[in-house]
Amino acid sequence: MNKKGFIFDLDGVIVDTAKYHFLAWQRLAKGLDIDFTEEENEQLKGVSRVRSLEKILAWGNKTISQDLFNDLMGKKNEEYLGFIADMDTDEILPDVPRVLNVLKEKHQPIALGSASKNARTILERVHLISDFNAIVDGNDVSKAKPDPEVFLIAAKEINVQPEDCIVFEDSVAGVTAANTANMISIGIGSKDVLGHANYVFKDFTEITDDFIKSLIEN
Repeated sequence: MNKKGFIFDLDGVIVDTAKYHFLAWQRLAKGLDIDFTEEENEQLKGVSRVRSLEKILAWGNKTISQDLFNDLMGKKNEEYLGFIADMDTDEILPDVPRVLNVLKEKHQPIALGSASKNARTILERVHLISDFNAIVDGNDVSKAKPDPEVFLIAAKEINVQPEDCIVFEDSVAGVTAANTANMISIGIGSKDVLGHANYVFKDFTEITDDFIKSLIEN
């Protein structure tokens, strides 16, 4: 059987942690007297914590010291960690375990490629950490998506050439990173947003076992 590499983003693909990021960023923004909407939160998907805070400050036309900037990043992460501390398997998005099981049955290497620095903690909370042959997260990279670094490192970790990798992503930046890495990109979300992906599905319930098998065989 062919060997491909399957790389998954975390937030919005395996679990829906975007809601927790939104709540934490919203509280931070409110403390700076900045309005922060769910639409703006969508623009932070796949974006590093540093870049996210920079964007929020720009939206609010605010300038702060580097010390305060660092302090706010720490506080945001503490709030976020508080939210995810109670996560369990109920947080896994529909049909993700089925797709992971198909890949394991077909002996395909599976990697995580996420900007989150809390990826391992989340995977442990939802009892999926053992499903991954490699985990590459925000602690392992120096360049944020849309730079392809996270996916290229993941491919190397599972010993698969980039052109033989398939990436599942829910963000514009993530799909762009996968495309730049010469990988097959599968968008999870809206075709209106992720139309530059090779394939787009609303969620994993639309991804059939036969489709996964076709990715392996082609």
